[in-house]
Amino acid sequence: MVNAVERLVAGHQSFRSRYYSHRPERMRELAAEGQHPEVMLIACVDSRVDPALVLDTEPGELFIVRNVANLVPPYGPDQGLHGTSAALEYGVRDLKVKHIIVLGHSGCGGIEALREAMAGGPQKREFMAHSMDIVADACACMQGAGVPSSSEVEREALQVSLRNLNGFPWVAAGIEAGTLDVRGWWVDLQNGQLCEIEPETGVLRDVVTGEEVVDGAL
Repeated sequence: MVNAVERLVAGHQSFRSRYYSHRPERMRELAAEGQHPEVMLIACVDSRVDPALVLDTEPGELFIVRNVANLVPPYGPDQGLHGTSAALEYGVRDLKVKHIIVLGHSGCGGIEALREAMAGGPQKREFMAHSMDIVADACACMQGAGVPSSSEVEREALQVSLRNLNGFPWVAAGIEAGTLDVRGWWVDLQNGQLCEIEPETGVLRDVVTGEEVVDGAL
């Protein structure tokens, strides 16, 4: 029986055959001329939501940064370690991407950890809860009606990240100039539906049909 690592080796052989044996021109171009993606995607580390698979993309199409719960931190240059902010800076200021998409999804473990923390549950990890403080308002703003559902917090957290993006001066300048498009997407893992969130209203719309997605369909 093939183990997990052997499966990865076999997968690499397939990749090398597909892109280096049968279609070498594109990879030679990327190696020689560097990357020029038009889209930057901020995604979750969740193994079920691989952006390249979900969006069926080719090498060089997406500039991707992944972290727990696809979070965009507030703008705050200092001596701290800012991996996502550094990637964002490189994507916007150096690669000059034209689109930034924050990609959330259902069943997010980071969001569930946030919900547990906001409900007063014990802190089970050294780093998780503190990192989720970035979107604590996603729960706090709904506490009047009790602890909100996972899907509610996932969508509200997307909106927090979109607002944080506007706090980066060079992101805000690109949006103002019309050279940078920013949006939030959310994947329903149960049925594979990809939705876009309206920042002002929180309404979800199917990206393919444009139809509104109601809670009962999530």
